[in-house]
Amino acid sequence: MTQLLLDFNILPEYKYECIDALDFCRKIPDETVKLIITSPPYNIGKSYETKINIQDYIKNFESMISEFVRILSNDGSICWQTGNFVEDGEIYPLDIYFYPVFKKYGLKLRNRIIWHFGHGLHCTKRFSGRYENILWFTKSDEYTFNLDDVRIPSKYPGKKYFKGAKKGTFSGNPKGKNPEDVWEMTLNRLYEDWDDLIWEIPNVKNNHPEKLAHPCQYPVELAERCILALTNENDIVYDPFVGVGSTLVAALKNNRKAWGSEREKNFVDIGLERLQKLREGTLSTRPIYQKIWTPSANDSIAQKPSEWK
Repeated sequence: MTQLLLDFNILPEYKYECIDALDFCRKIPDETVKLIITSPPYNIGKSYETKINIQDYIKNFESMISEFVRILSNDGSICWQTGNFVEDGEIYPLDIYFYPVFKKYGLKLRNRIIWHFGHGLHCTKRFSGRYENILWFTKSDEYTFNLDDVRIPSKYPGKKYFKGAKKGTFSGNPKGKNPEDVWEMTLNRLYEDWDDLIWEIPNVKNNHPEKLAHPCQYPVELAERCILALTNENDIVYDPFVGVGSTLVAALKNNRKAWGSEREKNFVDIGLERLQKLREGTLSTRPIYQKIWTPSANDSIAQKPSEWK
């Protein structure tokens, strides 16, 4: 397994070591990592995984999750982003299967975040899937949560209390509102359209500026929100299935320390190239507050073809 451990301050002096991810975790001292954020393989038969039955798939993660809990700081968090395992047309919601494993090791679920995205494969025998889940666990009740760093504008910032001791005063927070647990993410702080304040994070498809060779690449801004909310500057962020390095990019651009492990060397090579571009200021990423483009009624792409009328 190709293992990547890096600190942005020592770029470009990378070191490679062939070591199992579990063995790597066992070398990390107790309570060292502030945030573990990752999207593990979904057991759907991609080129980098071998599809097995759902029970064995979950069991294979137990010893690794045990190590994650050990290396996690007392005020730290785990963000486990999952989709669905599909077999013979039947859906197995992976977050539900993983939940009891994390509970077994004493973690506490703070949110079951829904990441909604607008594009993906179209199904023919069931509704097309357009969301995945992020399970946010903490190790204790004394966890880091920087809500002010991820607030979004309130829909009704001028709303006031209508009764009680605070009657006549503004009911909202001047810094904005909590972004809630459904992340559709289309926020642009440059706009004052209070009817368009959902944070909409598009998934990484062919026209996404971050699209690379990884078939299940997740966007930098998805990791970025978790990192901003759940860590402080100089904290360690670790992604055990780092892929092409989206988590590392999100951590380093926000002044966190980034650790990652990945078994596919070609993904590691791509990730290292992205980090070098990040350092040089040439890396293309989608801004966290960028408004998603939607066609107007006059655009030809939004009109029904004459052949269908």
